[in-house]
This record gives sequence, C-alpha cells and structure tokens, in this order.
Amino acid sequence: MTTKRWFTYDDVHAQCLDIVRKIEADNWKPDYVVGLTRGGLHPAVLLSHWLGVPCETLKVSLRDGGQSETNCWMADDAFGYDSEPKRILIVDDINDTGATFNWIKNDWRSSCKPNDAAWDTVWHNTVKFAVLVDNLASGAKVDYNATEINKAEHDAWMVFPWEEWWKTPASN
Repeated sequence: MTTKRWFTYDDVHAQCLDIVRKIEADNWKPDYVVGLTRGGLHPAVLLSHWLGVPCETLKVSLRDGGQSETNCWMADDAFGYDSEPKRILIVDDINDTGATFNWIKNDWRSSCKPNDAAWDTVWHNTVKFAVLVDNLASGAKVDYNATEINKAEHDAWMVFPWEEWWKTPASN
C-alpha cells in the first residue's frame, strides 16, 4: 500500500537550506540554476536567490505524457562549446525513477557533440543535480539532496505543498 508523506513550505525551505549547506561544503557554486517544471521550480527559485545566480527553466514532462523541450544552449553551456563550461545546477523536487535526469543527459549529449568523450566528465562536475527527496532505488545519481527514501523498501508518495495546496494533511 502506498502511503503519502506531506511536506509543508517550512519543510521545503529547510530542505533547500540543507542543500545550500551541502553545495557550500562542496566548495562549488553554479553559474545558474535550472528548475524543472513543475516540481523543481519553487526550490530552484529559492536556491537561485540564496546563491545569487540566475534561474532558468526546463520543461521535462515524462510522467504526465507531455512534451519535453530541448535546450541546446544549456547543453552548449554545460559542454563549453564556445567558451569555458558553465556550472549548472539542475533542480527537481524528487528523483523518483531517474528517468527525468537520464532524459536530460541523453538529450543534451545528443544535441551537442554527441560522440565527444568529454561528456563523461560533464555530469557531476560542471553539471550537478539537486533534489529535495532522493529515491535511493532510482536509476540516476544526484549530487545534492535533503531527504533520502527507498521506494523499493517502502512505497510512498511525496506530496509537496505546491501540488495539493488547497488541502492540508489533516483533511486527508
């Protein structure tokens, strides 16, 4: 049986601060933050403001059957196609199955020098991934997280405050 775990905005703010502490401990700072629609937008904006860097968006809609967008200029930035590589922090609310982050990796590589072995050094170096919740059973690695779960051991549905903001945990 799937249980629901509810997060409040206070929880999300604390999670973002935890991620910031990990980024600072890593002595790494992005040139810009990328928030994935829809769940990564709120935490990406918070992180962007704290870190003092611009925030961009990227639509990757695999679960909802929507269309995803290719941002070749981000791939160029990550690779350093025309200049030094940019440090990019990609943010989502949850790394559930890993499909979203793997889609980005495949899309960016295919749109910018697909056969260049240097891509193997881009991920988790100049491009890093941050999530509020990391499913350890996922098929993708993230660099920064605030909360870890293992859905293979305990199936749970994470409910973030922007998803069902009209409800409260007490009413469910």
